[in-house]
Amino acid sequence: MAIYHLEAKVISRSTGRSAVAASAYMSCSKILNDYDGVLHDFTRKHGLMWEHIFLPENAPQEWQDRSKLWNAVERTEKTKDSRLARELVVALPVELGKEQWINLLTDYIQNNFVADGMCADVAIHDTDDHNPHAHIMLTVRPLDDKGKWQYKTEKEYLCKHNGEEKGFTAAEFLRVKAQGWEKQYQYYVGKKKVYMPPSEAERHGYERANKYPKSTKYGRQNPITARWNSDEQLLTWRENWAQTTNKYLDEANRSDAHIDHRSHAARGIDEQPTIHEGYVAQAMERRGLIADRCEINRQIKADNALLRELKAAFAKISQAVKNTVPTLAEAMESLREKVIVISYRILHTKIGKRNITDYVKELKSNYDSYKGIVKQIAAKKKQQKELQNQKKSTPVIKVITHRELARRIAELTEEIEELKSEKARLLTAMERTDDKDVSTVNDSIDRMKSALTELDKREEKYNAELNTALQQYAEYKEQAKDFSVGEFGKARLDIRPDKERNALNQISDSYGEHFFRSTFFSSVRDADMKLDDNIDMRAVREYAYQQRRQAHQQQKNRKPYEQER
Repeated sequence: MAIYHLEAKVISRSTGRSAVAASAYMSCSKILNDYDGVLHDFTRKHGLMWEHIFLPENAPQEWQDRSKLWNAVERTEKTKDSRLARELVVALPVELGKEQWINLLTDYIQNNFVADGMCADVAIHDTDDHNPHAHIMLTVRPLDDKGKWQYKTEKEYLCKHNGEEKGFTAAEFLRVKAQGWEKQYQYYVGKKKVYMPPSEAERHGYERANKYPKSTKYGRQNPITARWNSDEQLLTWRENWAQTTNKYLDEANRSDAHIDHRSHAARGIDEQPTIHEGYVAQAMERRGLIADRCEINRQIKADNALLRELKAAFAKISQAVKNTVPTLAEAMESLREKVIVISYRILHTKIGKRNITDYVKELKSNYDSYKGIVKQIAAKKKQQKELQNQKKSTPVIKVITHRELARRIAELTEEIEELKSEKARLLTAMERTDDKDVSTVNDSIDRMKSALTELDKREEKYNAELNTALQQYAEYKEQAKDFSVGEFGKARLDIRPDKERNALNQISDSYGEHFFRSTFFSSVRDADMKLDDNIDMRAVREYAYQQRRQAHQQQKNRKPYEQER
């Protein structure tokens, strides 16, 4: 079943990651990082299905080589905590195939990232044949028309003129300097350091404390970068992923597998599972079954009321049944109507039981995988910490040892990030929001099993009703043996459409939005198979033909008599 999962990360040196290592890991390739001299070799890694580089028109074509692309990024970023790239991890719908995944990703990446000036590195992974997902690495620094990196942020100096303070970049300051704007520096005023323009400090004879002009804390962000980093932009990307995926699901005739980018809260789903609401109820609802216990009880009451009505109507007919074609035809078609209703309820219950059983199986599998991944993350983090301590204690002059330790640490870091992404996907698949929420999985499974018990009881009751109806039907068939096959069949067929319409209306009114027309048609077929009473259509046609001939002959005989009068 398709699930919505889009996880956004930032690849930053402050978290111990590098763009080169991340790209080498997801593409299962070998790349040398020129920034620190570490060779990242992930050619032995498995699970890669497809990889590709997407570039905007103004990007250098040599960046089709991911080694050159991400080393260009690493060279441009100078600080030890630089943000190097953005990474999106998306779950791919299992309802589509590899070529459809490629087309889906190409469509999404071209329209959302490349068209906006980003370079994109993408890879499809599926290590166990049931968890297809894609990693999308994106550049975070815009390019100018000549394919050169633009700034992410610029120094913004807080300048002063006639008592007014205003921020200017270096280029802007050169333009406004002639208008009297001055940068501000710290000067000693007694024992204090106070920012002021040089002209004011000279009038008072203050001594400058340092050479650094006053500036804003974070500088001025490039407007393109600011937009890319905004929450609104991420929400747009999330929404567009859902829309693009649904478009390809529609093309594959799998509209039933549509995904939704909205959060549980936005969709009105209670975040905390309770006795009558929450994840379990929502999961059951999506599988076409009335979910919580209160609803099940209400549905049982509605079922009972409907069956009581059918019983009463049937009893009334049974008392009036005589060996006449019209009354026996009415009785048998009314009983068939009842069997259709019961058959629908049995089918609906079986579907619900199968869906809940599948859901419990899937939930347990995801829960076991989740616990295994948590253990793996803890073990790898412990190993990572040990290597980091070993690197710190290794003398700087041992360059080769340092690089080997850095390589192993980077490898563990990427493995941990991959496990974190899988953990996040499993949380989504289990319809949980965080680690604390996972503790409710066992409670959910228990409630599912309780619901299955309720459904078993319902199915048992319906089968008992069905057996009683079938026995009565067999008695009516015995009574009908003396009738003309054609006459009796036609009498039944004349009233059958109304009876089937009554059954459909009763079921749809009872189930409301959980009524499925396809299940109704299946219940009609099942009812006829259980009743084992096929009407001889040839005899019916012959009887109808004879009736028309007699009517025609009677009409001809009346005409001479009318003429004589």
